[in-house]
Amino acid sequence: MAGRLRQPTGRYGGRTAEERQAERRRRFLDAGLQLFGAGPGYRSTTVAALSEAAGLSTRQFYEAFRGLEDVLAALHLQVNDWAEQAALAALAEARDLPLAERAAALFRAYAANVTSDPRRIRITFVEIIGVSARLEEQRLARRARWVEFICGEAAGAVARGEAAPRDYRLAATAFIGSVNGLLHDWNAGWVDATLDEVVDELVRQLLGILRPAGWSADGAAGPRADTATGP
Repeated sequence: MAGRLRQPTGRYGGRTAEERQAERRRRFLDAGLQLFGAGPGYRSTTVAALSEAAGLSTRQFYEAFRGLEDVLAALHLQVNDWAEQAALAALAEARDLPLAERAAALFRAYAANVTSDPRRIRITFVEIIGVSARLEEQRLARRARWVEFICGEAAGAVARGEAAPRDYRLAATAFIGSVNGLLHDWNAGWVDATLDEVVDELVRQLLGILRPAGWSADGAAGPRADTATGP
């Protein structure tokens, strides 16, 4: 009796085509993180070199990506997603703590995540800069997301009576620039400080923005800096 033919399942080696494609994509991203973040960099990496590092073919590369810029774009978003998830998790645990402790928990988690792998800092603070109009738009959009994050937390602090009521968008934009610059310089060895000291400085800056001189939690303004007397 003739055997029956099985319907094709799309599975090979116990995995579906989608699973194999996802695995290849992950291997290309891992190779990109290494070559862009610790090797020759994005601008000096070729598709052939990336494919070799991933242990895959260039044909498989173009099945997953249109070009190397797509790999860099995906890595930039991934690094930011990791940092955001770490910050949100820390914030959830510190939600009921006073403002200073919440801010410290948030930035300690963010800084620990970003600096845990120097390749992440290079990808998001160095390699992404000036590549193309498309990636510049992505970089600024992601920065705007961090600005919204800070503004949201500031609004929560205002509602609790912990911070001065104001529009924090401009201040948050400037502060995010400080965060990025300080962490980059610390990672590059240009800042003689521990990571804890860097985080403490960022927290002091943020608290100074949220609680400017002359403001107090009970709404009573203290002496203005330009009118105060004394030595």
